[in-house]
Amino acid sequence: MRNTFLVLFSLSMNASSHAQKVDSIYFNLYTDSLKKGFYNYINIDGKLADGTWIPLDSTQVRLESNTGFFKGNDLFIDSSYKAETVIIKAILRSNPKVCKQTTIYIRKRGFTEPLKTKDEIFEEMQNKKKG
Repeated sequence: MRNTFLVLFSLSMNASSHAQKVDSIYFNLYTDSLKKGFYNYINIDGKLADGTWIPLDSTQVRLESNTGFFKGNDLFIDSSYKAETVIIKAILRSNPKVCKQTTIYIRKRGFTEPLKTKDEIFEEMQNKKKG
């Protein structure tokens, strides 16, 4: 029994010693600007020593910004915010020396364009099939 335990323990220690660690982090944003009055998802990717990439969430990185607040990886920017940009910093929790900062612009154009109705979308789809 004791030998079995020692074998299992050494195998688990060996496996954990080969676990990849995040070497660097990068912002992989889905948009070129942030929207005021909305939650904006801030996508952070980690590069491992073997060159593979993994997505990181707020349990693995600490996110900070000069305005708004984070809920997970989502940054909420108040609609009264007046500056043209937001500065965001991501810090790897397991190694705070690994960090990255970026500046992202605020969307200037409003949301005045009306959304298409269901009928308009179906009509466009029908026309594409015909044409």
